[in-house]
Parts: sequence; C-alpha cells; structure tokens
Amino acid sequence: MVTTTGYDELPGLIARMTGDEKHSVAAESTLDVLWVLYDRVLRIAPDTANQARRDRFLLSKGHGPMAFYAVLAAKGFLTESELDGWAGRDSRLGMHPDRTRVPGAEISSGSLGHGLPIAVGTALGLRAQRLPSKVVVLVGDAELDEGSNEEAIAFAGRAGLDRLTTVVVDNASATHGWPGGIAARFEVEGWATRTVNGRDHGALYGAFTTEHPGRPLAVVATVEPKE
Repeated sequence: MVTTTGYDELPGLIARMTGDEKHSVAAESTLDVLWVLYDRVLRIAPDTANQARRDRFLLSKGHGPMAFYAVLAAKGFLTESELDGWAGRDSRLGMHPDRTRVPGAEISSGSLGHGLPIAVGTALGLRAQRLPSKVVVLVGDAELDEGSNEEAIAFAGRAGLDRLTTVVVDNASATHGWPGGIAARFEVEGWATRTVNGRDHGALYGAFTTEHPGRPLAVVATVEPKE
C-alpha cells in the first residue's frame, strides 16, 4: 500500500471535520486500530477496492466516523479536501458512512448490532467461494449488548470462521460492563482472543496477525480517554 499521509498527520485531518463533538471520543478511540489495520494488515487499496480477493473491513461502530474518513484520506480513498465539508449538504461523507457513496466503505452503518452478523455472512460467503480474503469488523464494547451480536458470536465459533476477526474497542462505555472481561464472552463460544492496549501499534499488529486456525479471532483493544 502507498501511504500518502503519515500517522502523525491524522489528528490534523480529524480536526478538519467539525460539528459532531458528541461523538469525538468515539472517533478518537478508534484511530490507532484503524491505522494499524489499513497501514499494516489489510490487503486493500484504492486500485484494488473492487477486486474479489481483497480483504474486507466492516465498520460497525459507525458513529463518529471522523477517524475512519481520515485514514481513508491518508490512504488515497478520499481527497483530504473532502474532509472540510463532511456532513454538509453536498458532501458524500455523512455522520455514518454510506457504502454507495464512500470509496472503501463495505457497509452502510446506522443502527448498532448489524456489523458483526454481516461480517459472519461475508466470511461464510468468501469461504464458499474459496477466496483467501480476511474479514475484519470493528465494534464497540457497548454495541455488544445487542442481541444480534450474541447469535453471531455463537454461530461464528461453531462454524470455525478462521478468516474472521472482530475488533472490540473497549472504552468502558458499556452500561453494565462485562463481568469476567469481554474476551471471556468470545472464548466460551470457541473464539481465539487477544486483549491489548488499543493505542500500542506493535501490540495491535501482533494481535491482528495471531495464528488461529479453525477459530475466529476477537481482539479487544482497551482504550483510555486521552487527557
């Protein structure tokens, strides 16, 4: 992949998108995960974004997508100038990504709890076609409360979808918390798991590239709010 903008410039790109301060924490907490995935893990670029053998990234945690748009701009899917008018009347960059308008967006997000079930179906379809593509879906810790995720976690473990990775950004926003930890919820259904510092790029890369034959992988990225 050709990098047009470095990681250190991403906060400046995010700062160009204003008007959704409510979700600024949601955007900031996903930045490091998104960067490591697009910079070092995913086999996807603007010129291969429609190829059948590409990797798939699904942003289920779609609210506060400023970090996602910034990374897409850094990697050449979007122009940096587009960020200035995000969520405007004539902008294709909405408060949630629209897959029909945003290059590189695999799904249109909105209601929470849809991304993981879609990722499971995608992984099943790719396996049936014998394609080597990885499927990575990013969810939030509070989003796991949705019942659709419960069923998806159970099915994926039983189906042995080892091309599937779920990244849970844990910024402690789940209303009731997760007794025993988030990873335990996946482990009981047969998933391989890793829990890492969600701002440590080396730890994230190591977790994303963990071998997990015959099992899907859940990476819990814990993120403390920045001062």
